[in-house]
Amino acid sequence: MERLRAAEGDRVELDRVLLIADGKKTTIGTPLVKGARVVATSMGEEKGEKIIVFKYKPKVRYHHKTGHRQLYTKLDIQKILTKRETKKDGPQETGGLGQEQPGQPV
Repeated sequence: MERLRAAEGDRVELDRVLLIADGKKTTIGTPLVKGARVVATSMGEEKGEKIIVFKYKPKVRYHHKTGHRQLYTKLDIQKILTKRETKKDGPQETGGLGQEQPGQPV
């Protein structure tokens, strides 16, 4: 997942779930699955594979090569809670790291 502000071992709740599939039943959100949450544990930050960007213009002796490695947070998924399971658990704490990045779906 994109880099989150979570230390290694922290509990992370993500509330922007696009799809839930358990092998038998698939729930697709429009655009999000209402009431669904994912509970995960942060496994730390890592770097992705290197992407090479090479710009070249013929006949003018211009070439420029750069590389980039994106940081991401590795997550260990503990539970995927659906709307029904969320109601059974009772009142839950709201907020968390899942709401700090509204443009990042799961």
